[in-house]
Order: sequence, then C-alpha cells, then structure tokens
Amino acid sequence: MKEFELIRRYFTEQVIKRKDVVIGIGDDCAIVSPSERQNIAIATDTLVAGVHFPEGTSARAIGHKAIAVNLSDLAAMGAEPTWISLAITMPEADLAWIEAFCQGVFELCEFYNVQLIGGDTTRGPLSITVTAQGLIPKDRHLTRSGAKSGDWIYVTGEIGDAALALKHVFGEVVVADEFLDDVRKSLDFPKPRVLAGQALREYATAAIDLSDGLIADIGHICKASKVGANIVLEDLPTSNALRETVGTEQAYELALAGGDDYELLFTVSENNRVGMETALANTGNIITCIGQINGSEKISTTLNSKSVSINAKSYEHFANNQNSKD
Repeated sequence: MKEFELIRRYFTEQVIKRKDVVIGIGDDCAIVSPSERQNIAIATDTLVAGVHFPEGTSARAIGHKAIAVNLSDLAAMGAEPTWISLAITMPEADLAWIEAFCQGVFELCEFYNVQLIGGDTTRGPLSITVTAQGLIPKDRHLTRSGAKSGDWIYVTGEIGDAALALKHVFGEVVVADEFLDDVRKSLDFPKPRVLAGQALREYATAAIDLSDGLIADIGHICKASKVGANIVLEDLPTSNALRETVGTEQAYELALAGGDDYELLFTVSENNRVGMETALANTGNIITCIGQINGSEKISTTLNSKSVSINAKSYEHFANNQNSKD
C-alpha cells in the first residue's frame, strides 16, 4: 500500500471530531481554534524500537505508549489534552501491524477526546514521534520550579513495575505467572494521569511525570526550584509483585531509578494537603506521600528515620554502559 492510501485508510477517518479543529488531516498544516482564555501546552516524544520499547512489543502496545507518554507530559503541566500529530517511520507497510498500532493509538485518543490532526509516514527503522497539545486556563499551569522548603512530596499510583517487566524481558529476573500480566501492562500500557494533573492545578507547587526514574525526576524539580528533598524509602508505593520478585532492597532501587512509570510526582504545601488529597480522591487516583522538600539543594533517602545510601542511577540518553530505556 502506498503512503497516501495508507494515511487515508488508517489515520484520516477517526471517531473524534473536535469542534476546535478547523482543518485536520489532508492539507499542508492543521488549523485549530482554541479559546482566548486558554494557553496551549505542547509536548513531543520519540519512541525508538529497542530503546523505548523492547523488540517484539505488540503493535497495539506501541501505539498506546506513543500516545500515553505524551499525554503524561501534558498531565504534569495540568493540561487538558486536545490534539496530536503523529510521525511514524517503519520498515514496511505491514497492514496487520498498522491496524493494531492504530487500535492502540485511537483507544487512548477516544478515551481522552484527543483528535489526530496531522503527521507523516516514512520508510526506515521503526520509530514513532508524537507531538501532543493541550489547553490550560491562563496562568494556571504547573511547572517544576515552584517547590518550597517544607512542601510534601507525593506520587500517584505504584512505581517500579515497568522496570521489573523490562528486567523480565531481558532475562535478568523471572516474574511469577500470577504477576506477569499486570507487570507487563505497566510497561506496555501506562496510564497517563490526566485528571490528576488537572486537579493539581489548584494545589501543587511543582509537578513532573515519572519517565526517567524518581531520583532523576525529583532532581529536576529540585534543580528548577533550588531546593533539596528527602525520600522516605519505606513509604515508596511498590507492588507485591515487585517486592516478592526482587526483594525489598532492589524494589527500592527499581522504584527510584527504573523509570517508565508515567505517574505524577508533585509537591504540595502543608496548607493545601487536605484539599489536594480530597480532590485527588475524587478523580479516582491513589496517591502516596513519600518525603519532603528541604533547603539543602541535595537529595537524600532515609529508611526508618535513618539516613541510607542506595544504588539508584536513572537512565540518560547518550550516557555510556546503560541498557535500553523503556
């Protein structure tokens, strides 16, 4: 199938037709018309085979994750996702693969009322680049730079299972059958915390999504805010699957540095804790307080109130001697 026929068949026809899209797929550019009272948040992520997802990952999972990681970035800023552009490079036009990929893409788009408004298709090694855009009421966006000493550190959901799934794929650990499906879903089908992000606009002082690992991502908040942080290891929200598979100490390491969780990490002042916890409960999100911001401009970890060091090095592109990132 040739390029333009492929685009017409798989990407042009969609269930979602937003009223703020003036021109979508089919012209040289898309045209959108947001409200004057809103700002536009824009995020772009690229997923490369063998780096951001293991070889052999299902096409549906790749499609889902390509959208989810971008919506997660929007969630971290408190944005409502609205439009995406998709550029896909693939070795060949495998129609069964493309159909499954589109299923993963459009399931998430339909759930969050997001319209695909453009993109590109090319031949080459498999990679997917998505640009996602969303709307935020003016002057209501979240950033990494607002955390203050005394703020409490929270995270949504559980962390570490995606890293555990990757270790299972690479044969470094064996996850029991009773846990494997759920653990693999954490890696292949992350859930962007879109509603949580919008609720946090009223309460959080800073926020980020967990993609590179908790230690790296709290480090981004600390650097931007010129503060330090202490993480309480026994309070990290980890699953039974993670603890029973690798033990407590390595569970801490994977939760801190494994990455690919796509949960929200955020800070909130003492005065806003009760209101935030009520608001997040109303969105159906489980949250956990895992530490506190301080003025040290350093990151520390404690276990049972005692300072401990832990071997937790997050993934960084172009660094030497690292396994693939997922």
